[in-house]
Order: sequence, then structure tokens, then C-alpha cells
Amino acid sequence: MLRVVVAPDSFKGSLTARRAAEALAAGWSSVRPGDRLELLPQADGGEGTLDAMQAAVPSAQRRTVQVTGPDGRPVEADWLLMPGGEAVVEFAQSSGLPLMREPAAVGATSFGLGQVIAAALREADSLVIGLGGSATTDGAAGALQALGLVLRDAEGTELGRGGGALAALASVDRASLLAPPPGGVRLLTDVTNPLLGPTGAAPTFAPQKGASPADVALLERGLTRWAEVLGGDPSAPGAGAAGGAGFGFAAVWGARLVPGSAEVARLSGLESALQDADVLITGEGRFDATSLGGKVVGHALDSAPAHVKVVVVAGQVDTMPPRADVALLSLTDVAGSRSAALSDPEYWLRAAGARAASGY
Repeated sequence: MLRVVVAPDSFKGSLTARRAAEALAAGWSSVRPGDRLELLPQADGGEGTLDAMQAAVPSAQRRTVQVTGPDGRPVEADWLLMPGGEAVVEFAQSSGLPLMREPAAVGATSFGLGQVIAAALREADSLVIGLGGSATTDGAAGALQALGLVLRDAEGTELGRGGGALAALASVDRASLLAPPPGGVRLLTDVTNPLLGPTGAAPTFAPQKGASPADVALLERGLTRWAEVLGGDPSAPGAGAAGGAGFGFAAVWGARLVPGSAEVARLSGLESALQDADVLITGEGRFDATSLGGKVVGHALDSAPAHVKVVVVAGQVDTMPPRADVALLSLTDVAGSRSAALSDPEYWLRAAGARAASGY
């Protein structure tokens, strides 16, 4: 009997990490039904982080709250209360790009994220925020407004919401700001971009959120003013994550930026599970050079002890693994074409799981 840990990332645009793990496990079990499989779907702090955590920690309690979405319409957002009293919040649940009726980078607000956090802190004593998939470029100003921070212009008028409003910022009033939880705040991210400059939040990510060149310039001015008023370190790696939310929470609440993949792996118990495993199956939509730079698959490979055989399953494979003993399976190859793989990724993941098992 082999002990097999199945720990993929999501196959973005196709399957959640949980469904990918279930499909791979079903395929493996169809060939080797006597093996012991442990499903630990992973994430990097973006979409799917809550699902990965709940799958790994079934005793976590899922909560749902109605909040203000990034374009002002109401949305329902989930968060998790972990057994030890820590809350896990996913930025994309309340303020994600898919929640927008149409992209509007200048006006999009993270206010709903702050509402989720406020609800979570009524029960939790520490907080993890997964940064990823955001619709916003407001430096978490909206979230902090929801938590009681007041933003004013030079005339003393309270600012509205959205990254575009920050260009007029003159002062902030922290008198009513909710205090961070006693156990601290950790921010999960897989990007290292600073807040400002050519690789900062606005030039790098805002165009993906519908920003024109003029919008990018306005958002950059707003984030520059945000940093001038708040202080903090806008050059810190990851400060530009989630439209500058990495900077905002660090500057106002003293939050710590940590690599998302590593933290989700720790919280889900991946590293301890691998100590007793014989095989690790991990994967993602596209395995390329960026996969090895702190993303889920790269961290899983780094975490696997030498005795663990590793299988990487990806929709498309564009690079070689760093270890010669890593087996690579491309769904494009298994299905015969990229279009076939995309037409039914769950079916082809089962097929890939079966093919992986046939090698043992």
C-alpha cells in the first residue's frame, strides 16, 4: 500500500483545487484501489484559498456575510473560522474582479473586504488575508474605511471610495479605526511587486482590471499620495499585491506579508503529511518557469522529502522540473490536444491520475 498525497493548485478557469484533487485521486484509485490517499488541495492566497483550507481542515467553520461588492452592488462573501480561533479571509470573495459587472479600475473599492474582516474579528483573535484576484487598485483604502479609517481631502471633506479618489487625499483620521486582532495579521501573496513605480500595483495590474493609460496614471498618483500620508514602506516586496492592499494593511495595521503558497501549505498540513508519504501528486493549469518561484507547485516540490516520488500534472507543460526524478504529465498530451483537454478537464485529470498510478 502506498501513501499518496494529492495536493494540486486550482486549474484556473477550469477547476478548483478541490475538484482537481478529487479527479486525480479518482483516477489513481481506479488503478490502485488499495492505496491510502490524502487530499490536500492548495492555493497561494488568491481564489480558492478558502476552499483549500476547508478541504484540509474539515473542522473549520465557514461563515457567509452580505457586503458591498467592488462596484457597489451587494455580494455574499465567505470566510473561515479555524479551530484555533484564526480567521481566514479571501480578498476575491468580496472584492474580486469576477464580481464586477464590467471592469472599472478607478472606482472599484475594497470596502466589502473590510466588512468581511469586521465580521470575522467579532469571533477571531488573529487574521489571515489571502491577497489575489482583486478588482481594486485602492491600496486597501476601502477596506480600511469600512474598518473605521476616515480619509479627507485638503478641505476636510471625507473622500469617496475607489483608487481614483486617493489623488485628493490630504489626511487620515484613525480615531475610529478598529484595532488589529491581538494575534496579528498575515497577508498571503505570491507576488513581490512594490507599491509604486514601473513594476508597482497600478502599471502592472490595473490594466488587467480595465484601466486605460490615463487611469493608470491617476491610480499611480493616488497610491503615491496614499504612501505619503500613511508612511510605511512602499518599496517592500509584495506591497503592490492586490492593488496595493499589501502596503495599506502593513502601513495601517502592521500586517506581515508572507509567501502565500508556503503559508497555505503550513495551515493545511501539507509539509507534515509529506513526511510519511510515498508519492506526491501536485499540479496546476500551466507549468512553466514561474511555477518554481514561490507558487504552489514549486513550493510542493521544495517541500517533498527525497524519498517521496513526485508527479506534476498540468494542463500545459512549458518547462522542465528542477529534479530529474519528477514525473511530468501534460493534459494536452494525455487528451491529444489542448482543446480536448479544455473541453473536459475533470475527465482528463482522472485519466492523468490513472496514468500516474500505472507507473507504480
